[in-house]
Order: sequence, then structure tokens, then C-alpha cells
Amino acid sequence: MTTDRLRMTPGPTEVPEAVRDRMAEPMPNPDVEPEFFEEYRELTAKLEAIFRADSSEAVDRGPDSELDLLVLGGEGILGLEAAVDSLVGPDDRVLCLSNGLYGDGFAEFVEATGAEALICGVSPRETLAADVIASELEDGEYDVATMVHCETPTGTLNDLEPILDVLDDHGVLSIVDAVSSLGGTPVPAEKIDICLGASQKCFSAPPGLTVCSVSERAWNRIEAVETDSFYTNLEPWRGAVDDEWFPYTHLTSNLAGLDAAADLVLEEGIDSVFERHETAATRCRERAAALGLETYPDDAADSSPTVTALTVDGRAEALQRAMLDEHGIVLATGLGELADDVLRIGHMGHNARLERVDRTMDALADVLE
Repeated sequence: MTTDRLRMTPGPTEVPEAVRDRMAEPMPNPDVEPEFFEEYRELTAKLEAIFRADSSEAVDRGPDSELDLLVLGGEGILGLEAAVDSLVGPDDRVLCLSNGLYGDGFAEFVEATGAEALICGVSPRETLAADVIASELEDGEYDVATMVHCETPTGTLNDLEPILDVLDDHGVLSIVDAVSSLGGTPVPAEKIDICLGASQKCFSAPPGLTVCSVSERAWNRIEAVETDSFYTNLEPWRGAVDDEWFPYTHLTSNLAGLDAAADLVLEEGIDSVFERHETAATRCRERAAALGLETYPDDAADSSPTVTALTVDGRAEALQRAMLDEHGIVLATGLGELADDVLRIGHMGHNARLERVDRTMDALADVLE
């Protein structure tokens, strides 16, 4: 009944046939069969190539520039909570940089550890500014800072590099939610202490896995922080591959699907993938402008190449329903207070293709008429 639907949501995204086929293959027992560990090593090597595919010059921290790649068994929220639980102690002060719902959400994870969280925020229509953050750091001492690269509910993309430079100058460790951007646009992972992604966004694999990179100085801090948690504690993962022992039975089929998805990205070429996302986003916004619709961010240049958020003033749910009922196309509305004022189109991963964007915008034009 739903096989002909076009799911243009900003995650979970459409899963390509090659990924589905790979997941249907027989899987090794991850606890006792040695080939599983070799397959895991191969997957993390592929992910490292994607994490390092930023077009900018990487920071040189000497031995601390090394990144460890981990794949955790749990949806992307697991990574956000695990990063905070592992890096933040109860006596720490954490600066939560925010221009939206997910940026604010980091403060809840921080406060759950007993640490002090201070939100340094701007309007959801704006992006984070390095000079504002620098001013805040001059006035107070912080141990860790959290931020979101792509605020999926509003479609904004923050310019991370100047912010990361400011944090590095003040010796503040960084946690970045790059769940909706990693694999679709450059992410300066080598400047980030814990950079988080997820399988169901630009990778176009099913939900269920968190991917993250951990810097050497993050590991050093993780070893010094005591946490009562086990499932959200990253420390046991540091030697997991070398010891060929994982903290829990891993999700073999999901890992196989992510491996196939990473193959698709690398076979196409990461620069080509980034260009495809930019092209799809540009087409989507040009078509939206022709329909008299505006992007939610104040400056369209602040919009992410992975998702377009459109201002529809109380019509989001009605438009979403009409798109599904009349055209078999699934879109997302806003979240929280913006639930009915923002309509979101995901052009990320497998769906970042002109023909899919055009089909979506043709249908939206029909519905608006």
C-alpha cells in the first residue's frame, strides 16, 4: 500500500535497494565470530573517510588530531546523551550554544549529569555567531561546549569553524550534533572533540545506529570523568576493537546496511555527493520562491543543503496531509511551537536528487492551488 510513496522527510530517509539487500544477507555472530570484527574495522575506515571529507584545512593538534571512529547501537539521540554523560562531570560548566530546539535540548542532558548548563542562544531564524560566543567565554570559564550543525526543525546550518576556533583558543572541548549534515555537506570533524552522526539521515540507512568521532583529548577527559551510566558511557569503547569485545551485542544487520550505504557514498565520491545536495537544495528553494513561499531562516544563505524549512503560517499540517493523500508524498512539519507554521522538505542522502525534488514541488504547487 505504501511502496509507491515518496518520503521526502529530513530523516529517516529513503533506504536504497542496495542497502536493503545487504541487510537481508546472513550475518555473523558479533560476539564470537572473528570476521565480524574485521567487518567492523572496515566500516569504521570508510566512515573515517567521510568524517574527514571537509573541504577546509584541518586543525593541527599534533598527536591529538587523531580521530577514533565508533558506531554505537542506538538511534542518534543515544550519541548526544552518551557524549554528554562521558565528557561532563557534575562540577563542570557547559556552554550550550543554541539557535533551536535541538541546541536547547543539550542543556537537559547536561543538567541530568548534575553539571551547570548555560544556554547561549539566538533566534531560530538566525545562525550562531563566533563573536557572541567569544564574548561569553571572556566573561566566564567553561569546560565543554555543545552545539548543533544543522538545526533540522528549522533548516538552519551553523558555520562551525570560527566557533570551534574560539572554543579551542579557550581550551573548551566541543560536542557537535552533526546528525542531519554529516555525509551531505562538509563537517569540520577534525576540529571537533566529539562529532555525532546517525545512520538514518544523509547516509540513507535505517534508524538504529549512532556514528561518532572522538579526539584524543576527549578520550583523556572521558577517562577522568566518573559516570554511573553503562550504556551511555563511551569509555569501554576505546579498546573495544583491539580487544575484540564490545560492551553489548552489536546490531549486525544495521551495521551491514550502514556499510553498504557508506560504499554508495564513497563510490559516487564525497565531493560529488556534496554537490548533489547543494544542487537539490537550490532547486527546491527556487521552486518554493516561485510559489511565493519563503525559507524559515531570515537569510536563505543560512539554510542547510540537506533540508528546506518553509514558512507556511498555520498551514503545515493541512499541507502535509494533502501532499500525502493526493500525491503520496510524505513531508514533515515543524516541531514544538513551530509545528503548524513550518513545512519541511528533506533533500538528504538518497533523496537529494533533482527528479525527486521536482516531483515534490510539482505536487506542492498543485496542493497550493
